Amino acid sequence: MARICKGGFEKEFIKEQRDVYGIAYTQNMLSGRWKYLILWFLKTKERRYSEIKTFLWDISQGSLTKQLRELETDGLIKREVFPEVPPRVEYSLTTKGLEFIPILDMMENFGKKFGEKPE
Repeated sequence: MARICKGGFEKEFIKEQRDVYGIAYTQNMLSGRWKYLILWFLKTKERRYSEIKTFLWDISQGSLTKQLRELETDGLIKREVFPEVPPRVEYSLTTKGLEFIPILDMMENFGKKFGEKPE
């Protein structure tokens, strides 16, 4: 299968396995327990770190920071720092992140259909 090297996927895999590469690329970019929920939470408006932390109440500060940095590095979210005292930081979806929202919506609908039902 695909071998991911330090700089990403091997060029041979990208070329020869183009059909499965798209799935592997997306899965690799979104690997992480909280990334889908972070993207879902940002889909309607920009959010501050504390809002995201409150929404994902069970996540550690270190894990949240790591997940946000990875999403930013992969171009799905942007981090905007406002020159205020104290500094204000907001996270929002990029164009690339917005393109993922229909997939999240399908995942949400799938989970509602086949997941556990409220009593």
